[in-house]
Amino acid sequence: MPELPEVEALALDLRGRLAGRAITKVHVAAFSALKTYDPPLSAIEGTLVDDVGRHGKFLDVEASGLHLVLHLARAGWVRWKDEVPAIPPRPSTKSTLAVRVVLDEQDGVSPGLDITEAGTKKSLALYLVRDPMDVPGIASLGPDPLTEDFTPERLAGILRAAGRKQLKGVLRHQGTIAGIGNAYSDEILHAARMSPFKPADSVTDADLATLHAAIRDTIGAAVDRSRGLAASELKKEKKSHLAVHGRTGEACPVCGDTVREVSFADSSLQYCPTCQTGGKPLADRRLSKLLK
Repeated sequence: MPELPEVEALALDLRGRLAGRAITKVHVAAFSALKTYDPPLSAIEGTLVDDVGRHGKFLDVEASGLHLVLHLARAGWVRWKDEVPAIPPRPSTKSTLAVRVVLDEQDGVSPGLDITEAGTKKSLALYLVRDPMDVPGIASLGPDPLTEDFTPERLAGILRAAGRKQLKGVLRHQGTIAGIGNAYSDEILHAARMSPFKPADSVTDADLATLHAAIRDTIGAAVDRSRGLAASELKKEKKSHLAVHGRTGEACPVCGDTVREVSFADSSLQYCPTCQTGGKPLADRRLSKLLK
């Protein structure tokens, strides 16, 4: 799933490609992806792109006062096409194409963006709005972890409000902190040497500074590494720098212990017992249910 660093890099890459270009057509091949009807999608045809930005994990293409907002969900991605086919895409259950954005012709060809979504669970979302705050997911976002107002004091307030909720879930909840997903929450907790199941309100004052620094440093470093990369390079870059996420059974790069996994219904987390849980493996709840 694209998280804050990848979406930030996508916004930067697309800003360079789209700024000043006209959007001539938006084709929706997966009708479930379009979440708005006012203004109609046709309203953006003929507009000029002013900027491409980010709100948490949402991409925002601003064009002549309208905002084409995209949430890539778990399996979505944006692919630049030097030339898009002249024939509009047809809805197909066999195709991963969800949306195609066609740009004005240049040197006899029309470039554009193909927005794709792999897998059978379709969660990719496209909105056309006059104000990004008209998108419910953006209006409810928590603070961005890279902004100046994300201070240790603000994090302390978030943890107090979360009570006994587990740190892993608190970090991932977009209404609490914007932009952190499954992968980077694993990486942050590993860097902070904290259990993913640690209750939020049990974080001491001494640990608070550690957790705050881990959030800022982990996300900040990922953004720095991703900046300037093309969209096609971002997934590989992300995977190559993960310490524990997606590395079950491998050696922890810090202590050498074996990275363990806890599985859930539709996701999993990875952690290092030595670095994070005092050497004790966490119970795998899915496996525990199977053994009952």
